[in-house]
Amino acid sequence: MLRIHFTGRDLGAVRTAAGPDPLWESILSFHRLRDRRGAPAFGEWRTETRVRLKGETRLLGALVPRRGYFPDFLTPPQGRFGLAQGLEALRATPGEQLRTELALLGSGPPALPARAGVLSEDDPADLGRLADALRAYHRAAVEPYWPHIRARAEADRVVRGRALLDGGADELLATLPPMIRWRAPVLEADYPVDRELFLDGRGLLLQPSFFCRGTPVVYRDPTLPPVLVYPVTQVDAPAAAGRGGGAGPSLGRLVGRTRSAVLSAIEHGTTTSELARRAGVSLASASQHASVLREAGLVVTLRHGNAVLHTLTPLGAALLNGGAQGVPGHGRIRRTGATSGTAPSPRT
Repeated sequence: MLRIHFTGRDLGAVRTAAGPDPLWESILSFHRLRDRRGAPAFGEWRTETRVRLKGETRLLGALVPRRGYFPDFLTPPQGRFGLAQGLEALRATPGEQLRTELALLGSGPPALPARAGVLSEDDPADLGRLADALRAYHRAAVEPYWPHIRARAEADRVVRGRALLDGGADELLATLPPMIRWRAPVLEADYPVDRELFLDGRGLLLQPSFFCRGTPVVYRDPTLPPVLVYPVTQVDAPAAAGRGGGAGPSLGRLVGRTRSAVLSAIEHGTTTSELARRAGVSLASASQHASVLREAGLVVTLRHGNAVLHTLTPLGAALLNGGAQGVPGHGRIRRTGATSGTAPSPRT
């Protein structure tokens, strides 16, 4: 069990990340790559990624075991500002932090011989090699699917924002995925070991993650800025299967002023009933239009309590703003799977 202890000041400083963190997605996807029990959810993604990687994962494999602890320095807080900033922070990891975390890694069940000796705190070139390996892995495993990952994270952010507006921080924390339970003033979560995290007025960053599954993840070092990485809310239907230059045959059905109005009404997130009112159509018509937009890969639909909440994907936003042709490779991970259907792999 993980227990995160809040003060009144912490509740006022709860916030949701602006988008997915490329380094968290990279490291957690590396768990998914080697987790055969999650095959139904990530089978196609694994096949495609392994072809692109061509087996070049030795360095990451030495630092990221299949389960359990992995070093905090692999996912520095600066990663939420972008891959380049995160890798720059990784290269600048202090020697003392490197020694401490590699020692923790070396004390666990070995995945590879002498894995803790794969980096040297005295040789900055080693961290440079690691940063290069992470960048290469990200390009092969995460970057081709980034629009899909970002769409899921942004849709989840809309759900959390609506909860915050409806009922404040209490409501926000109470609507996190089922493995996380708000029992004021403590946030409890399923976790492979017992951990107590005291925020002490620092607040908490909620970081939705597409590749996080089973249980949330936190830093092991309690002095780092507190972050809770949790699985994104799952969509009602599998992602669109289209790959390549277009969003699929359903895009051809997107004609007429009504559907354009519906797309515009969804821009900042809306329930079906709100959509009907904003677009001036019946509830049944709003639901039908949203379904067509979802099939075309332009909308993501999430369940929020007794309602459903529609948000635009990056492709949908680009189309609405006249820039659809500028959206790079809107590849899809074909099936997202259920949160409870894959094995947990948090750092402990």
